[in-house]
Amino acid sequence: MKDTKMDFRNRRKIFTDLESRTFDILIIGAGITGAGLARDATMRGLTVALVDAADISAGTSSRSSKLIHGGSRYVAQGDVTVVRMAANERKCLRRIAPHLSITNPMVIPAKSIVEKQLLKGFIWTYEKLGNVEKDELHQMWSKQRLQKEEPLMRKSVNQNGALVFPEYLTDDARLTLANARCAHANGAVVATYAAARAIIFDGARVAGAEIKSTLPGDDSAAVVRAHIVINAAGPWVDDIRLMEDPKAGRRLQLTKGIHVVVSRDRLPVTRTIIMRAPDKRGLFAVPRGNHVYIGTTDTFYPRHDYWPEITREDINYLLETTLAYLDVAPFKDDDIIALWAGLRPLLGEEGKKPSEISRRDEIMTGPGGLLSVAGGKLTSYRAMAEQTIDQCELILKRKHVRALTDEEPLVGGDFAGTVQELGARIAALGLSPAQAQRAAFLYGSEALTLFTEEKGIAPEVRHAVLAEGALTLEDYWVRRSARAHFGEPGVESSMEKAADLMGELLGWSEDRREMEIKSCRDALANEMGAVKTKKENVDEQ
Repeated sequence: MKDTKMDFRNRRKIFTDLESRTFDILIIGAGITGAGLARDATMRGLTVALVDAADISAGTSSRSSKLIHGGSRYVAQGDVTVVRMAANERKCLRRIAPHLSITNPMVIPAKSIVEKQLLKGFIWTYEKLGNVEKDELHQMWSKQRLQKEEPLMRKSVNQNGALVFPEYLTDDARLTLANARCAHANGAVVATYAAARAIIFDGARVAGAEIKSTLPGDDSAAVVRAHIVINAAGPWVDDIRLMEDPKAGRRLQLTKGIHVVVSRDRLPVTRTIIMRAPDKRGLFAVPRGNHVYIGTTDTFYPRHDYWPEITREDINYLLETTLAYLDVAPFKDDDIIALWAGLRPLLGEEGKKPSEISRRDEIMTGPGGLLSVAGGKLTSYRAMAEQTIDQCELILKRKHVRALTDEEPLVGGDFAGTVQELGARIAALGLSPAQAQRAAFLYGSEALTLFTEEKGIAPEVRHAVLAEGALTLEDYWVRRSARAHFGEPGVESSMEKAADLMGELLGWSEDRREMEIKSCRDALANEMGAVKTKKENVDEQ
């Protein structure tokens, strides 16, 4: 595999590189869509610049439900195209990133014989459409077996057993990062904290964008020229469209999904439990290491915030449904370890509820040739990229080249055997079994060298800066390490050590170091605001 290290410390050189030539493609937005596009395009030999106003995956692509869905739930909506694509892409991800596609059995309890038969019909149709392999076919459990396997399940919802089928658990931020690093290794110029401030034109044709640094203390800027500009800005897609054409109507409908994280000791489930809220929406409780996260809401949201507001109503909606399905003591605020919320940039459909809006993707072409990619879902990012770059080849009048994005491993995915076996090899370096499995999941094969000489947070921080493009404490704490939402008890005390190490590598002053710590803590405190508010109110009484 090529050298995939991304070191973004020399900002002036990066901005000089952006301005030094005319690229085949400029991609605005380094979420999963933009990173996937960059990987595909560079593997075809195209020259690419990839820019983002914040960090890689800072928006939607680090705030999803972190599940690779095969598309079974879209059978009921009759969305055959989405089902087939999702099922195929799920298999593809297992090939190229086995560490980021961990088998995660899902359990759907049935309250009646009729419901059980309907579930069986839906899953059978999905398995046929998706050409699901034999070892991943569904099982139908009796109520006795379900009670044995998941003893917390309340009898009121376990009246006729359950449908059980495998899906995959991923880490969305690291999946996005792996794609960006592969693109970088293939020649892409990648710039984070580099916002597109204006679209530039050659006559009536879009010819690039003005880019300005958003990093504190950095005034770097560049005019980036490209034959094609792709707008992959997620929730901000319409804002970029308006830069090209101020008369362009808005196409996106943003919906918000929140997740509640609790200890697995507090909610000891062994598989993902699918639950149905009073409004008939499907929710889930997903085990991940020593944690379980419960999600997700699906409500319209008016703003494109990096940190969408989480309300007490959102939290209660999830926890009350969980208590209706699982026989555990009522949750207290102290049980909530973390919260996160993300926005889904869906293509608006008049009159439909948030959960009814299709997850289809669409490529929109503006009057000046700006290509805007909107909609879609995490699972199908690679296929979306392939279709979009196919279109770019036609525009550039280049001979079609098929990028082997479905075969070449992503960073960390080049290892033999299972992820569990990889974890055992990592444990032999001196990590605990739990630490080794976490390392295998987040870093894949890279963990075998990452923790050879040093353990703990230090090698992770250095790797984040020297190989993964981290420039702020939040980059590491929230997205590179997942410690913000899945940290062990007392892990926050390591935040200052992480800031010290990053400061040494990035040349931070003491004021800048303190600012980074405060910014990161404030952002996470804001996520927990609804919980904190209730605690303060109780204390005041």
